[in-house]
Amino acid sequence: MHASLVRRQLQGLIPPKIATPKLVSGDAGTGLGPLVEFYSKLPKGRVTPRVSGIKGRYFSGENASGKPIVALIVGLFAIGYTLDYNMHLKHHKNHAH
Repeated sequence: MHASLVRRQLQGLIPPKIATPKLVSGDAGTGLGPLVEFYSKLPKGRVTPRVSGIKGRYFSGENASGKPIVALIVGLFAIGYTLDYNMHLKHHKNHAH
């Protein structure tokens, strides 16, 4: 790997204003106080993914249910039945069974 590629990938790990090369390469970690203080203030624990849109509203979290799927099936059935019924009426317009 190229050094610039590695540097770009690791750029977000250490904030540039806190971890300068002078502090990081100090005597056995004595100059790492600001860096340790910064990372100790970061939130700890599990990250809850934020899902928005239809998936977040109906399928994830507390509101998870199958109602949207049932509504989709009923809606498709209603549209298909309406189209089929109208085509059948057009068939009977000039022809009797």
